[in-house]
Amino acid sequence: MPVGFTKHHTIHAITGIRLAAAAAGIRYQNRHDLVLMELAPGTRVAAVFTKNVFRAAPVELAIKHLALAAPRYLLINSGNANAGVGAAGMQIALASTQAVADLMHVQAEQVVPFSTGVIGEQMDIHRITQTLPELAEQLHADGWQTAARAIMTTDTVEKLFSKTIQLQGQAIHITGMAKGSGMIQPNMATMLAYIATDLNVDNAQLATLLENSVEHSFNAITVDSDTSTNDACMLIATGAADLAFEQLSEQEQNAFVQAIDELMLLLAQAIVRDGEGASKFVTVTVHNASSDQQAKRVAFSIANSPLVKTALAASDANWGRIMAAAGKVEDDTLNLDSVDLSINGVQILQSSQLLESYLDEAGSEAMQAAEVTIALDLKLGNATKTVWTTDLTHEYIRINAEYRS
Repeated sequence: MPVGFTKHHTIHAITGIRLAAAAAGIRYQNRHDLVLMELAPGTRVAAVFTKNVFRAAPVELAIKHLALAAPRYLLINSGNANAGVGAAGMQIALASTQAVADLMHVQAEQVVPFSTGVIGEQMDIHRITQTLPELAEQLHADGWQTAARAIMTTDTVEKLFSKTIQLQGQAIHITGMAKGSGMIQPNMATMLAYIATDLNVDNAQLATLLENSVEHSFNAITVDSDTSTNDACMLIATGAADLAFEQLSEQEQNAFVQAIDELMLLLAQAIVRDGEGASKFVTVTVHNASSDQQAKRVAFSIANSPLVKTALAASDANWGRIMAAAGKVEDDTLNLDSVDLSINGVQILQSSQLLESYLDEAGSEAMQAAEVTIALDLKLGNATKTVWTTDLTHEYIRINAEYRS
């Protein structure tokens, strides 16, 4: 079960968006695995994609289509990444988007494909095309819940949240869904994520909002340090609320940005809480680094260390592993001669010296909590960064050893 995960019971439809999910049998049996999302004319989008150079055909085609036209439909499948299959991957991506275009009477460039699942297995395009009419018939505004479940792979729970903010007397809604559980250190966004609002936001503002928010949410999580071939995140603004971002006061704009940031962080942290085999939700904060980049590199080095993660699984306060993980960062300005280290508020090191009052039993007790915070104060500057991770358990190994069997 996800660590400390709480579902949102009220999910707001976003006027201008309809969704449907159906079972195409792409990999899974007796479950939904194909989603169609319809965007009303005039909807604006911003997107970020994986930086993995071995990226999937749907990513390549999505980037191309988004540069050519405003999207009207998003097509998302789970179970097969359509990656690593050569030219056939692009042929399938092109055929699926053309099939949606023909059915919904739009241009193929207005259809954006997304895939997630097993790499290196060719997908049966007929399973998609024969399911599209069913999806078209079932499109409705309240399809978020079924869509969020349909895009799951090794996830154990759907990640779906909503927020409402009052701006100039109007209720502005924001709803987002994401999937991801393993192969998580996105380096752009997350496995797949779609966040939508009914506020009117122009393309440039939307892109800035997405890039800034991703940096502090999806780009600050890791389960296993692996960046997927298919990572994608979209921020969508339908403009149905008849209120524009540029019409808002600075205070109102800040409130909207904060709401977007909070929703994206909820989604990102939900992925970590549902990390494959995870028994702990771990916050790693590096304080007072010489730069943001240094703080982030040290935090990720700790968060990704197999030795630190297995110690977390065993509730072993092996602080030496934490320091070794921090110290392996190649950075000439990094100095660990005077750091402070604490775990869940139990201080272990002060100025790099083990506190005489520290007892290993106290550290182990602190590590037994389901939610653990590791705090490292470098005392080198004013930069602070936080990343979120999991422990590494036998269950993670089992899930990934059996993933293709």
